[in-house]
Amino acid sequence: MNIMKDNKTVTIVVEGTPHEWPKNSEITYIQLVALEFPDFEQHPETTYSIKYTKGQGNKPEGVLVAGGSVKVKEGMIFNVSSTGQS
Repeated sequence: MNIMKDNKTVTIVVEGTPHEWPKNSEITYIQLVALEFPDFEQHPETTYSIKYTKGQGNKPEGVLVAGGSVKVKEGMIFNVSSTGQS
């Protein structure tokens, strides 16, 4: 599938896979987990670790926790992994 890039989206990278995301918007913890694990089931005992780099100028890197969100930027990189028991 060839997605035409326009000025209304940015490309973010989740675990090495590029994804188009609306420009000037935020992405949530749950949205990132769903991009990496499309069939994930929300069990209370399963938690995910999300780290990002190449973010906005005031917070270029960090950790996203459950319930959190971060503003996206062109080329932003996310690492999402299952951590099992909380």
